[in-house]
Parts: sequence; structure tokens; C-alpha cells
Amino acid sequence: MKKITILSLTLAFLTACNTTPKPLSQATITIPSDSSQLLMVTTENWSTKEGKLQRYEKQNSHWQKVGEAISVVIGRNGLGWGIGLHHTPKNAPYIKKEGDGKAPAGLFYLNSAFGYEKTNFTMKFPYETYATTDHCVDDSTSQWYNKIVDSSKIQKEYNSFEHMKLQNNLYKYGIVVNHNPNQKPQAGSCIFMHIKNTTGKGTAGCTAMNENKIVKVLKWLKGEGKPLLLQLPKEEVVKVILN
Repeated sequence: MKKITILSLTLAFLTACNTTPKPLSQATITIPSDSSQLLMVTTENWSTKEGKLQRYEKQNSHWQKVGEAISVVIGRNGLGWGIGLHHTPKNAPYIKKEGDGKAPAGLFYLNSAFGYEKTNFTMKFPYETYATTDHCVDDSTSQWYNKIVDSSKIQKEYNSFEHMKLQNNLYKYGIVVNHNPNQKPQAGSCIFMHIKNTTGKGTAGCTAMNENKIVKVLKWLKGEGKPLLLQLPKEEVVKVILN
């Protein structure tokens, strides 16, 4: 694994944003050396619900942009440091908690894609189909907290959950973000990338985009690429070096 102290971003980003790197942060990000695909979501600040998603692919040991930036919405209350592959700065003012309406900031693996039915397009990334009996558990007291389970096959001892097949199309296509994998209570659960609401309102903590955009992402993802989500406000992104 390659450790990168968050210091500055690629020259292209700095030129486009006309920004200057901030002083050294205590946060560090470790980019797994065997990952070759990255989704970088950038927001203006910690509290905004809008952002941009840029795909990157590692070629000849360097990260290269793929395609155009995609408009996304995140948590209705912005971002808070989540639990993933990064080290959260000491005394960080924004920490992701259960039910806070914030999307997790940091670096995370993408576990698998999902949807209501089999896709009519070719994918090279794991994909699961879910029914209304499939639940993502957000009850911190449950052994199934932050897990997707088939409620028809287990003893349902949780009081709070969300259906993985909704009455609308928001989860028609989605991607599971590997946030809080050790199920720390009250640290946030059921974080996905999925289709955004037509109103454009912020999510409960997920990252959402138009259906045609997430389909484009799904077609691009590869299991062997061990794809990552890097999600940060600009004040942190301008400290990142992608080598």
C-alpha cells in the first residue's frame, strides 16, 4: 500500500480551481497499490449537498482522468469524516454519525453494485439483485447493523432498516460503499451511490446522480480494479496528490 500525506492535488485541478494548497493536515490517505480505479467526489465545503464526481484510472502507475465530471448530490447536511481506509484528523470538527444527514468523507472501497433486476448492459463488477425482503439494517443495537440481509432467512431482531427494493427507482441501480465495515455503533450505515431524486434534494448520507450517469459508472467499473471512492470538500481535496 502506498501512503500519501494529504498535501496538494494534481496540477490540472489546481490550475482549474486557481487554489493554493493549505498547510499540512493531520489526515493521511493510504491508496491501496492494487487499486486502479477511483471515483473522486468533490464539494465546495463541508455543508453543501452538491458535488462533482470525476473518474480516474491508473495507467502506467499514474492516475488519469476518465470522461467528464458528473454532477451529484450528497447528504442533505454535507459531509462528515467517515470510517474507511483513511486516518481521520485529530479533533476533526465534522464526524459522520448515524442519522445526521451527512455523507461520509474519506477513502472507501466499493463493495458491489446492485439493482432491482439483471442489467441489460455488460458489467465487469459484482452485481446483486434485491427484493423487498432484502433490508439494510440501520439499528445500531442489531448484530446485522450496517449489513444487507434477506429478512426471510434470518431472525429479524432489528427495529430499523431500509428496503433495498423501493417503491421508486432510486435503488434501481446502486453501488455499496464500504463505510464503517466493522459496524461501529452509531457511526453511520447503509451508504450507497444510487440514482438521485428528481427534486435534486440531498440524501440521508448517500451519493446520488442521474440514472444515465450511474449506468456509465457501472459499465466502467471492474472487479479487478478494486475501485475506490474518495469523497472530500475542496479544502481537503487540494491537499491530495494522485501519483
